[in-house]
Amino acid sequence: MRIAIAADEDTGIAPALAAALRERGHDVVAAHGALNPDERDDWAWASEAAARDVADGRADQAVICCWTGTGASIAANKVPGIRAALCADAQTAAGARQWNDANVLALSLRLTSQAALEEMLDAWFATAPSTEDDDRANIAHLDEIGS
Repeated sequence: MRIAIAADEDTGIAPALAAALRERGHDVVAAHGALNPDERDDWAWASEAAARDVADGRADQAVICCWTGTGASIAANKVPGIRAALCADAQTAAGARQWNDANVLALSLRLTSQAALEEMLDAWFATAPSTEDDDRANIAHLDEIGS
């Protein structure tokens, strides 16, 4: 899978993010913010860039980080077609994929340990979006809300 990544600081799990994704067989197609010396590293710009990679089809999904993860998720969710989920554990990551068909995983650089990162990535990529009618109706309604 093609993954875009972003972080506003090269701290915490940020330096290990690309390697953790590659270990799972994913292709890191773009790095943004503090992970790219040619880009602005502020959370709003970095997270938007990764989200646009997904929305424009250059990446299948993205993993974005900022100190709390909140700003990163807010910025990404401003991009049409993006469903970014701020997750702090594997169960939440799996639920975000299953029930919300999330396509961007937002993480906190402050709270996410290396072990939690590994668990969340495993859960995120092992979980497929639900095919249940009510779950699909909720996802479809998100596009209506944004119209």
